[in-house]
Amino acid sequence: MSIQTISVQVQDNYLSSFIDYVKREPNLEIEDPNLKIDPYFYERKQYIQQIIDDIDNGSMQMLSEEESQKEIDLLFETLENAD
Repeated sequence: MSIQTISVQVQDNYLSSFIDYVKREPNLEIEDPNLKIDPYFYERKQYIQQIIDDIDNGSMQMLSEEESQKEIDLLFETLENAD
């Protein structure tokens, strides 16, 4: 039996479905170093890219370092007072 290696280009929004399909197909195998390290690599990559896009288009608010520290301090204060 001969084995062939090919390169496939897949759109980002279809990649997860494509990988799921290949995993179910007994005659196909994925050799992707990213998937060997982290089987959810591409899902995480897409999630992080969505966060970056949301920040860039203004739909996600970014806090300054001072603002985020105030929020953290307030959270700890609330947790300490909950006891």
